[in-house]
Amino acid sequence: MRTKTFIILTLLIFLGACEQTKMINDVVFEIPSETGAEPKIFFCPKTNCTAVFLDLIRVSSDIKCSLYDLDLEEIIIALKEKNAEVIIEDQNQISGFLTGYSSALMHNKFCVFDAQTVMTGSFNPTSNGAYKNNNNVFIIESEYLAINYLEEFNELKSNTYGGGIPTKHTKINFNNYIIQNFFCPDDGCRQKVLGEINKAKQSIYFMTFSFTDQSISDALINKKNEGLVVSGVFESKRTSFSYNKHDDLKSGGVTVYKDNNKYNMHHKVFIIDNQTVILGSYNPTNAGTKRNDENIIIINNPSVAQKYYEEYLTLY
Repeated sequence: MRTKTFIILTLLIFLGACEQTKMINDVVFEIPSETGAEPKIFFCPKTNCTAVFLDLIRVSSDIKCSLYDLDLEEIIIALKEKNAEVIIEDQNQISGFLTGYSSALMHNKFCVFDAQTVMTGSFNPTSNGAYKNNNNVFIIESEYLAINYLEEFNELKSNTYGGGIPTKHTKINFNNYIIQNFFCPDDGCRQKVLGEINKAKQSIYFMTFSFTDQSISDALINKKNEGLVVSGVFESKRTSFSYNKHDDLKSGGVTVYKDNNKYNMHHKVFIIDNQTVILGSYNPTNAGTKRNDENIIIINNPSVAQKYYEEYLTLY
């Protein structure tokens, strides 16, 4: 009996250890833990997202940003005054900032401040992005996420798109809840979203600027057929586009709405079981999945989920 008990305890300890590790190219990484201030979440245009960005710039000395688009003059001036390194999508290039060249879009919207604070979400610091379109800004002080985003920044700086080294800290234990972080297409955004959808037990809410992905649409309909609450808000002006999944989801029984903003509803968010939020730059589209350079965060935090759900309720 003692021998059996010892074996069982040893096995449980081993399995627990496995939960705290992952393997990349035969190299084992521990899942790191850290504590810090809770993430800050802002929704434009209800909040002045320009002021939020400027405040971060003013208190930081080392700034690295990867931004799809940027036209706010006060942001451009503030970044240049701090000698920030900024990479802009080539079709939106700005004098004095770096521009990568790729057949795909550099679609990220992130900055790293002093190698410890990450800002990401759907917000392009443009006049439309700040004052007209619905966007979200997610800010977190995390050494490990900062490492991930700095590595991605350096890859983009060297003109490495859609590849590079594996993301180092894809999962962290932050304040005793789990945050996942991925860069796509190399990390597979579609599969990460599908993985979270397939784990849903009660409800899925989403707000999507552009949604054409068949497999994600099918997964949502399957969850509706399992009896879950499944509901989403679409950017209204895109629902008539070819391959947009608004009508397919509606036909499949999913409750869908067109947004009420005369400009753009630019979120790319899934809220699962009022606990998990998927956010970042990734639209569930073929281009977002296979070509564009994107980033996503998956955060398991009911308080964060509630804030995004409250935003969802204002959009239709």
